[in-house]
Amino acid sequence: MDNLPRTLLMYYTNMPLPHRKYFQTVLCNSAEFNKTVVNHDLHYSTWDARSKNEPRLLTIDDVENMTESGAAFGTRFPKDDHALDRIDEEILHRHPGELVTGGWCIGVGHDSPCDISGNPDVLRPGPKAIKLAKFLSERLSYRNFYSQQCIWD
Repeated sequence: MDNLPRTLLMYYTNMPLPHRKYFQTVLCNSAEFNKTVVNHDLHYSTWDARSKNEPRLLTIDDVENMTESGAAFGTRFPKDDHALDRIDEEILHRHPGELVTGGWCIGVGHDSPCDISGNPDVLRPGPKAIKLAKFLSERLSYRNFYSQQCIWD
């Protein structure tokens, strides 16, 4: 169908959370891309039993399950929720009011670690980055990748 993106756009206008489905549907129905799409959006979300239209808001009680899941993203948090502070502190090691430090930040002590910078090409993955790499490797492994594609002939 030559006009699939426009047709889908009109269709998804009347659906809840269209942004979660539109691009995946276009890519899965494209002969050029359908062999490259894996059926996982890397999001951790839980659904409210009362409302099937939107994922429920995640709280600090969900952080442990979210990090254990291996997902790269969490969907949906209330604005300024304490769960976000916990993620900043425990997972990203981000100090209040500062950027997430990278492997190039070599300063120590009370000052910002990024006040002293090292080689920006150095990457030192932390435990959560290693867990994410394992999660992605499992999704892209030969035994899983082909069974989770959206291939059509």
